[in-house]
Amino acid sequence: MPERMPVVAGRFYPDAPDVLQAEVRSFLAAGKSYSATAPLDPDHKASARLSGLMLPHAGYVFCGKVLGATLTSPLGQTSAGASLPERLIILCPNHTGRGAPLAVWPQGSWRTPLGNMPVDAAMAAALCGSGGFVPDMQAHLDEHSIEVLLPFLQCLPPPRGKAGAIRSITPVCVGTMQHNSLLQAGLALAEVVRQCEKNGDRVGIIVSSDMNHFDNQEATMHKDALALSQALACDPEGLLAVVERHRITMCGAAPMALALFAAHALGEPWAELCLYDTSATASGDTHRVVGYAGLRFGLA
Repeated sequence: MPERMPVVAGRFYPDAPDVLQAEVRSFLAAGKSYSATAPLDPDHKASARLSGLMLPHAGYVFCGKVLGATLTSPLGQTSAGASLPERLIILCPNHTGRGAPLAVWPQGSWRTPLGNMPVDAAMAAALCGSGGFVPDMQAHLDEHSIEVLLPFLQCLPPPRGKAGAIRSITPVCVGTMQHNSLLQAGLALAEVVRQCEKNGDRVGIIVSSDMNHFDNQEATMHKDALALSQALACDPEGLLAVVERHRITMCGAAPMALALFAAHALGEPWAELCLYDTSATASGDTHRVVGYAGLRFGLA
């Protein structure tokens, strides 16, 4: 069975298991205090269904705070992390330009210094039946944007009602910005999720994305506000349009649009911001900045 080995361990995050686990747990613990001040919509707390999250994928020194806050944001009396289901589909951008436009890692596992996360082969096969998704490992081999998230997912509490359960992942690398391709993929993803849930299996969608890259602090925050306004409005067409119009280098705009197309096909989506930050907080450099946002989204 194929095993995807880590490629940015020791660079984006520690490669020593004990150091990595301690660092991730510290961000998750600190995230509870950050999320207490996040501008979450109280209307969602009573009846909202969490469908997924958007998480950043930079080095932990830059985005660990946002990862921790997003994964510990409260949803009613529970936390987002505790309510993430056992089966997760992770949509990431394609930074390398390799492989198919909608590349699914089909089976096996992904290794981190904390151990293996199993790939959901049944989910991968179901996705590859329609919507342009194809089995393709090439796009994932040197792509860091799923790998960086996995240690955080490995350190979360197990899914509710699944004591000791290990979450499985279906990695999908999205390398197209074409509206029609993303729409058709979103409709196909929604149908797979719908069929799983008819069988009693909850499915979560995680989008891996950083925000605008390498403008100064003021320009980055302005561009990020434009993109986030469309994501928070659950408007995939608007997100794709504003990113193109204003040359916003949000690397996961296409995966986020795909997820929002799927959410609309499943019901009435909502989205909210858990925390926003930029690299300047950690680096002190306000001239060459990357933005990071943690969102959660779901169905009313």
